Amino acid sequence: MTTDQPPVEHLDVLIVGAGISGIGAGRYLTTELPSKTFAILEARGASGGTWDLFRYPGIRSDSDLHTFGYEFKPWRDEESIASAPRILRYLREAATENGLDDRIRYHHKLVAAAWSSAEARWLVDVERTDTGERIQLSAGWLFCAAGYYRYDEGFTPHFEGRERFTGQIVHPQHWPEDLDHTGRRVLVIGSGATAVTLVPAMAGTAAHVTMLQRTPSYILPVPAKDALANRLRRIFGEQRGYALTRRKNILKGTAVWRLCQRYPKAARRLIRWVNTQQLPAGYPVDEHFNPPYDPWDQRLCAVPGGDLFRAIRSGDAEIVTDRIATFTEKGVLLESGRELQADVIVTATGLNVHAMGGVGFTVDGEPVALRDTIAYKGMMLSGVPNLAFAIGYTNSSWTLKIGLLCEHFCRLLKHMDAHGYDICRPELADPDMPTRPFLNFGAGYIRRAVDQLPRQGDRMPWLTSMSYHADVKLLRADSVTDPELHFAHSADHRIGAPS
Repeated sequence: MTTDQPPVEHLDVLIVGAGISGIGAGRYLTTELPSKTFAILEARGASGGTWDLFRYPGIRSDSDLHTFGYEFKPWRDEESIASAPRILRYLREAATENGLDDRIRYHHKLVAAAWSSAEARWLVDVERTDTGERIQLSAGWLFCAAGYYRYDEGFTPHFEGRERFTGQIVHPQHWPEDLDHTGRRVLVIGSGATAVTLVPAMAGTAAHVTMLQRTPSYILPVPAKDALANRLRRIFGEQRGYALTRRKNILKGTAVWRLCQRYPKAARRLIRWVNTQQLPAGYPVDEHFNPPYDPWDQRLCAVPGGDLFRAIRSGDAEIVTDRIATFTEKGVLLESGRELQADVIVTATGLNVHAMGGVGFTVDGEPVALRDTIAYKGMMLSGVPNLAFAIGYTNSSWTLKIGLLCEHFCRLLKHMDAHGYDICRPELADPDMPTRPFLNFGAGYIRRAVDQLPRQGDRMPWLTSMSYHADVKLLRADSVTDPELHFAHSADHRIGAPS
């Protein structure tokens, strides 16, 4: 006797990830294509992505929330550089206001996705992370909004003698709820945004905090509150005041980035001068605040209100630039011979990149190797049908690009509906086109994973733009059609001519 299998639930779109990108994508689908069926799969038990996962002291944005926030939802807080709890509240408000709470399926982890051209659908395998159960869903489109790093594992390099240390070692990605650093000596290893956030946040109650860096980063003080933004909101109201502030901050951010790109020596001198003004007289600025690379070859670290510099001036924190020879029972021994003693060591050493959430994709039975694909308009992959992904800017606020990508995605689906297409696949016209890394960025976590990621070309539409103004033209103003984007009907099982 045979038992009939229940039918596989089918959705028009499956969004993967309920963080800032996934919630944004859900909102655009709800407002632009209200007849579409969709769900948001979230592997964890809560929404918010990064802003719910990280719980270390002082966690905050390193971009202003007038550009890091959504274009459709004003940021109403007085502080423009915001803490994680405030950002999380904002994201969850956006989900609730747009009717997304019931569309998020928690503890649903996408593990594999198989595309069938004959059926014009993705058949996906989903693991229930709370029960271990495996289920299947099908979807016309996948929208990957799972970010770019592993949520279950941060990056920690090998440290000689680590097992000898008798104190506590923690990674910021897995911060223990019961960790009390009051009155204890803390050593933070790292020099990126996480480290410069942790140091001042812990310095107020710790006995002393030391930030040990192998290589300095560019660090700039920024106002915690945007006085002009708050004034504009009072004068013009929330919606218009927010729009004006957003435009102002986009222009300001673009100007700073262009200055650093065109005049790196002048930008370096300016940043050094600002650092000198923030530090005690005679401080060795060139030892601890003089990176070997140009500004914006890696992301600049923003410190609201100059809190890191304030902690250094007060003597509650210090920066040491050196390399670790080995861990000891009481701390770390440096190559210079100095020993830094600590009760708690924090390895703020970065992330592990995990493209597309580590999902295994196949297209008509053939595995997809991401490193062999080329990104189309920074949102689709060559040879892979009906798959979009959300990767934001590395030189500006992440969400600025996400909004444009979501708009373009909705316009693409409308075009397909209008012409009766159910398959859309980017295909290279020139297979010999030169390529380069998808994220041409000097950060260590990107360099470690560059061979696992898609690539980009040397011309549009295969060039991944990092310019908001260029993307406004490409993704908002230009047509969704392109000679290298092919549409088809599943009924005839072949890729049709571009429309």
